[in-house]
Amino acid sequence: MDKSIKRRWGDRRDGRWVRDVPGLTTIMMHIMPRRTAAEVYVNEKIDATELVKYIERKNAEHPDYRTTLFHCFIVAIARMIHERPKMNRFIQGRRMYERHEISIGFVAKRKFADNAEESLMFYVPKETDTLDTLSRKIAGDVKETKKSASSTGGIDAVVDSFAKIPRILLMAIIRVIRWLDFWGVNPKALTDGDTNYSTVLLTNLGSIKGPAVYHHLNDYGTNSIVVAIGTLHKEEMVMPDGRKEIRDVVDLGCTLDERIADGFYFVRSLKLVKHIFAHPELLDRPIGEPSEFDFK
Repeated sequence: MDKSIKRRWGDRRDGRWVRDVPGLTTIMMHIMPRRTAAEVYVNEKIDATELVKYIERKNAEHPDYRTTLFHCFIVAIARMIHERPKMNRFIQGRRMYERHEISIGFVAKRKFADNAEESLMFYVPKETDTLDTLSRKIAGDVKETKKSASSTGGIDAVVDSFAKIPRILLMAIIRVIRWLDFWGVNPKALTDGDTNYSTVLLTNLGSIKGPAVYHHLNDYGTNSIVVAIGTLHKEEMVMPDGRKEIRDVVDLGCTLDERIADGFYFVRSLKLVKHIFAHPELLDRPIGEPSEFDFK
């Protein structure tokens, strides 16, 4: 959290209480207090042709370091959220909050094997970050994670410790944790680095040749957006001038908490992601720099 942000009464450590909420949204938070009851799901095809060309050029220029489609997704979504602040909101304790920072979470499998363990990855992009700076950090962290066959510390170590507690005691502890979560007073040790508290949770199913499936939200934590990324593939598309053309396409499955914004806002936010993919040079600019996209 930025230390320059003054905390007011009612704010959480991880978010600022949004007081000017429309009446309908306030009622929805009480009628549908659980995030899983307020899910909306969108399946969308993204034309990634220009992005693929961009990645190929980048990798040709820097053969010692490989930029991936997943890296581009992380930075594109971070840019979108910076320009569309309502996408960085969450509902907890029947109140709406806006996060102090953008955070991206995903799970990295240590090995591509049925019995391999997973590790939680959590990133807070800075406004000055670009694709180069952020993706190098992500690639380095994932590489270190995959070197280990077990927990690498942080939230993974906390989860592993809780898993060893006897069932009856763990049930009681979880009830207390959920109560603390409702009021926003969970200890930092239980929230920092936990993907359940990220702005967006990404699942890269394309890395295992999987489709962009529906992925549920979670009633624990503050995560309001889950994005499943499918496999990059060739597909015939109708171009703006009516021509049919074979393009590089990737499917997205997006699950959102409908209480944080209306459908119009969601659709416009998705249009911005498509614009970034069509103009990948925007990924070389700092995340905090406006894309100057015309939403009309």
